[in-house]
Amino acid sequence: MIASAFRRMGLALALTGAVCGGMGGCAKSSGDGAVVLKVASQKGSTRALMEAAHVLDGAPYKVEWSEFPSAQGLLEALNAGAVDAGIAGDAPFMFAYASGAKIKVVQVYRAGSGGASTAIVVPNGSPIHSVADLRGRKIATGKGSIGHYLLLLALESAGLKPSDVTVVYLAPGDAKAALAQGSIDAWATWNPYIALATLHGPNHVLINGKGLLHAVGFEAATQTAIDQKQPQLDDFLKRLAAAERWESAHPQDYAAVLAKDTGLPLDVAQATVASLRPTPIPMDDGIIRQEQDTLAHFQAAGVISTAPSSDGAFDARFNDAVN
Repeated sequence: MIASAFRRMGLALALTGAVCGGMGGCAKSSGDGAVVLKVASQKGSTRALMEAAHVLDGAPYKVEWSEFPSAQGLLEALNAGAVDAGIAGDAPFMFAYASGAKIKVVQVYRAGSGGASTAIVVPNGSPIHSVADLRGRKIATGKGSIGHYLLLLALESAGLKPSDVTVVYLAPGDAKAALAQGSIDAWATWNPYIALATLHGPNHVLINGKGLLHAVGFEAATQTAIDQKQPQLDDFLKRLAAAERWESAHPQDYAAVLAKDTGLPLDVAQATVASLRPTPIPMDDGIIRQEQDTLAHFQAAGVISTAPSSDGAFDARFNDAVN
């Protein structure tokens, strides 16, 4: 069941690539003339949430969904203009922004778990008992992902440098298999993968991001969508904020929908929902400044060559949508 869930996640990306493979490849004309808002969702996130909360009922535009197993593919599609908007953690968004992606944050949410939805996982019985024990070890994560960012912060907290470990860049499904085979020593990842690895595998959390990560996520949009679909985007963000508040008030209901939508075991879905508990918040100077710090860490690790000003990554005109 778990393996089939991972296969479905990969298939979702493959199908998305087939349908949305090129510039504007997802664009469709609506037969009734309604505007189409093309939204990217990580598997089991925005789409499942908004449908569970029924917040899109009666929307005066059509939403066309594309789903991805991780933020990397989602942000690539966003940068290519294949979708108008999509959700990602702050670190992968800032990594894409620093790499030249022409996208902007239009809404911010804060995770109620304080970063616990991202963690470094090790096998049970591993000789790794602390972050300091990662020295000389192989750790898998996605390049520029929130897991990658947690790894950098965790190493720093233990007085280690990125060069003290070997980072292996793998997609979530490949990383899970590598951990099981013993070809890596640890995996820096996020939910639902943490829950899959620990609830349905012989693994445990070494450290999570609570107290280390900013614990915020972003809804991002292309400049074209901001300019050409501002009324629809503004309305969508209001509905998304309402759905996030609904999730915090109805975690069991959302977990049931999440399990059905993804094929994940119910306990994994419940753990994933419990680790998020998002609250929509306005973007302000504090958010923007803290993301400059994210860029600085990626640059210090040699993951990006330059750290552009984070000011250009945010568009606050949609702040009222969180109310």
